[in-house]
Amino acid sequence: MDLLSALSLGELALSFSRVPLFPVFDLSYYIVSILYLKYEPGVVELSRRHPVASWLCAMLHCFGSYVLADLLLGEPVLDCFGNTASVLLASAVWYLTFFCPLDLFYKCVAFLPLKLVFVAMKEVVRVRKIAAGTHHAHHHYHHGWFIMVATGWVKGSGVALMSNVEQLVRGVWKPEANELLHMSFPTKASLCGAVLFTLQQTRWLPVAKATLIFLFTLFMVSCKVFLTATHSHHSPFDFLESYICPVLFGGSWGADPHHHDNHGGPHGGGAPHSALPTKSKEELSECTRKKKTKKAE
Repeated sequence: MDLLSALSLGELALSFSRVPLFPVFDLSYYIVSILYLKYEPGVVELSRRHPVASWLCAMLHCFGSYVLADLLLGEPVLDCFGNTASVLLASAVWYLTFFCPLDLFYKCVAFLPLKLVFVAMKEVVRVRKIAAGTHHAHHHYHHGWFIMVATGWVKGSGVALMSNVEQLVRGVWKPEANELLHMSFPTKASLCGAVLFTLQQTRWLPVAKATLIFLFTLFMVSCKVFLTATHSHHSPFDFLESYICPVLFGGSWGADPHHHDNHGGPHGGGAPHSALPTKSKEELSECTRKKKTKKAE
């Protein structure tokens, strides 16, 4: 009985929230972030031709969320680079990932079982950052719910939201790759987490902060590890979106009417789509009949 009481959810969550992130969890965060950077096409060639630009891209992947959050709150943008130990650690990971002999470091961290461990530890950091972002915004704006949600959101997924800026550093311009247009699971989950931590911070959610951190971390770790292990690009929110979004926003969620018009695939009502080609055929036959009549005359 004493053992069960010692392992209660509240005490376990409190002990988990006190685990320091530096250096082990931060190291995992840097490894996974720079690993995803190396997956981008042309990044390896960029590191050989322009190592400074490659290093800057790696730093944006590691500290972009802090930069964007400071920008939103009007604080010094380069404040996150004041921690020399973190910058040196991230720089060491960048160098080993791109310039290690025989690519040994990359092959080790990209090994799937080990990579899953790093991915899980990265999600621990992400949830802590979301909670810290909402708390920091609440300190400045006690009743600014939207500011708290926005700050927590960019703390959790600022790297993805700054993807266009990072691409510009690499000399790539892909406005269609905007994260707001094609939100990934971490971005959606960070937004949901920011809402939950904002409700908890304003005492509308009667849950201890440590407990919420623990439960949301379990959710994020489970989902992200499963998606990484199965190489899936689908989001656990897709099922809910397919039912909720058409009701709230109308139409077919994620459907492009121009796409269906171009490909002739009827969706949700075939009459409007089939009327256009029928009319055009009638006009063509009428025009052909008039030409034949003129020739006969």
